[in-house]
Amino acid sequence: MIMERIYITDVAPRDGLQNQSVAVSTEDKFTLISKLVDAGIENVEVTSFVSPKAVPMMSDAAELLPKVQNAFPHLNSFALVPNLKGLEKAQEVGVKEVALVLCATETMNQKNINMGLPEAIQSTLNLIEQSKQLNIRSRTYISVAFDCPYEGETPLQRVVELARQMYEAGTDQIVIADTIGSAAPAQVSQRIDEILKYIPQEKVVIHLHDTRGMAVANAWAALQSGIRWFDASVGGIGGCPFAPGAAGNMATEDLVLMAEQSGFDTGISLPKLLHAVDHAQQALNKSLGGGSMKWLRQNVKAAAPLNLNTQKVFT
Repeated sequence: MIMERIYITDVAPRDGLQNQSVAVSTEDKFTLISKLVDAGIENVEVTSFVSPKAVPMMSDAAELLPKVQNAFPHLNSFALVPNLKGLEKAQEVGVKEVALVLCATETMNQKNINMGLPEAIQSTLNLIEQSKQLNIRSRTYISVAFDCPYEGETPLQRVVELARQMYEAGTDQIVIADTIGSAAPAQVSQRIDEILKYIPQEKVVIHLHDTRGMAVANAWAALQSGIRWFDASVGGIGGCPFAPGAAGNMATEDLVLMAEQSGFDTGISLPKLLHAVDHAQQALNKSLGGGSMKWLRQNVKAAAPLNLNTQKVFT
């Protein structure tokens, strides 16, 4: 039986680590990425080229990214850049793909980058164009695509229009981000269905947080709507700065378990993902893991192959 493939980008090294209170060394970040690659992860958001004063955890970007690219030439490794200065710094060390962020509300942009929404749109369009001129791929996050911590529910048509505008400008992927983890499955289905009217399925990624414990349910809704690209963070590393104490990103292991049990192929080893979680726990000095972690610890043997496919899902 041929299983349909889904693709996962692990964002733990950047989105997961950026706001952690414990400093993580470059070597520990590299080891985490090495373990992700060993587990079968093919796409990793490695770092971000932001101000070291603003995000000290990412101050080693110019060292870490080339180290990863040299060690794993077949890995799709990329970095977030917030502006043209960040793009220039990333380009200097040979970045092949960058992530861009466009917040979908006026207030979020003002709080995040001190720009209004029109200015943020133009800035992102400039980054997309400059990336194309440099022959660098780009993926563009549409942040707060479901709800904004300041303005409430983000209008659906605005999200659709922003995604369509960035896609037509030439970005390679559109990432629909549930930034504060407030989405519910019906909302995910509605927004994805509308976006896919204008953007090809293979160009759309969903980025989910687990603030309300619904990340896997939302991933299932996205799968049912045709999404095959997902962001996740091993161990659920991360957190929402607008919801103190909330859970972080959707855990990679939760997504892999759900997908594999539902008849999809991820190409990722759950036993080896646990090695990555173990390393991250040691580096951060705290317990990590998604909702499935207790079961995985009890039932997944590191040395044994895992076959969790129980049925074929037709979507």
